[in-house]
Amino acid sequence: MARWEPGVRERLVVAAVDLFSEQGYDTTTVAQIAERAGTTKSTFFRYFPDKRELLVAGQETLSRLLAEGIAEAPQGASPLEAVAAGLERASSAMGPMNRELGPRLKAAVAASTELQERDALKSVGLAAAMTTALVARGVPDATAHLAGELGVLAFKRGYAEWSQADRDTEDGLALYTLTALNELRAASASLD
Repeated sequence: MARWEPGVRERLVVAAVDLFSEQGYDTTTVAQIAERAGTTKSTFFRYFPDKRELLVAGQETLSRLLAEGIAEAPQGASPLEAVAAGLERASSAMGPMNRELGPRLKAAVAASTELQERDALKSVGLAAAMTTALVARGVPDATAHLAGELGVLAFKRGYAEWSQADRDTEDGLALYTLTALNELRAASASLD
């Protein structure tokens, strides 16, 4: 196998999620992940510092896309309209592989306390990226934090529903994340 063969990162993620689902996170080794992906341990460590970080593969890209979408929202957009623009931008980067991995990744996270902790840190990072982008637009800090947290909830809910939905539909992730955001907006309005 070529040293820098394309798709290695994705193959490592798929192999890890499959192994985590089959035998559990704790008993899965880096060597097993590398072997299943058709590569070596040293190649694994070029892409990830440890197996736990496989869970957040792409987090930096996702955070950047969310922030870019918020920054590029129309000038008069409300905080949640800007978050919707961020969700649309990030959702457009999610393809069939992301959809297929969803249920298996969810099961792997549910079965491991360590992965649950890492998933929680991922959510914090995504919320922080959205909050920072909103503050840069002039949104007050408390409002930006609340909108960022609602954005994370909408993304997670939308992604979960999208990954469980009928594969025959052409509906993209954006439809699901924006629907989830609208549901959360309506729910928050009923809190008073």
